Amino acid sequence: MSEQTEKSFQKQEAVFLNAKGVSKKNTRWYKDIGLGFKTPADAINGTYIDKKCPFTGNVSIRGRILTGTVVSTSMKRTVVIRRQYLHFIPKYQRYERRHKNLTAHLSPAFVGVEENDIVTVGQCRPLSKTIRFNVIKHQKQTKGSKQFSKF
Repeated sequence: MSEQTEKSFQKQEAVFLNAKGVSKKNTRWYKDIGLGFKTPADAINGTYIDKKCPFTGNVSIRGRILTGTVVSTSMKRTVVIRRQYLHFIPKYQRYERRHKNLTAHLSPAFVGVEENDIVTVGQCRPLSKTIRFNVIKHQKQTKGSKQFSKF
C-alpha cells in the first residue's frame, strides 16, 4: 500500500481502508489545488503519505504565491528559500539589493529538488512554528544563477 516509515500507521484521511468487496487498487485520494498549477504525477500515482501536502493532504493554498531560489534542503520535507528584491534609497537615487529567507514544506511529490533550483510556493495555514508556505511548482536550475535572479 504505502511506504510506512514512521512509528505510527500512516494513512490518508479521506480513504477508508477496510471496505468489503471494493477494489483496493484506486484508493489514493488527491486533488487539484487550482490557480493554474497542475497536480504532479507522483502525487497521483505515488505511494507516499503526507498530511501537509497540498495535493494529497488536508492543506489548502490561499493568499500569496511567491517565487524564490532554494538555499538549503538539509531538513526533512522542508526547504529554505531565498527571495531577492531591490530597495530604493531616495537620498542617493539608487537601489540596494536585499533578501529574505522563508521556509516551506516540500512534498515528496517533488523529487530531486536541489540547491539553486527555482520553486514557487503558495501560502497556507501554519504547518509549524516557522512554516507557512508549501511548494507547488519546481523548476530546475538555470545557467548563470549567481546573478541577481529578478533581472
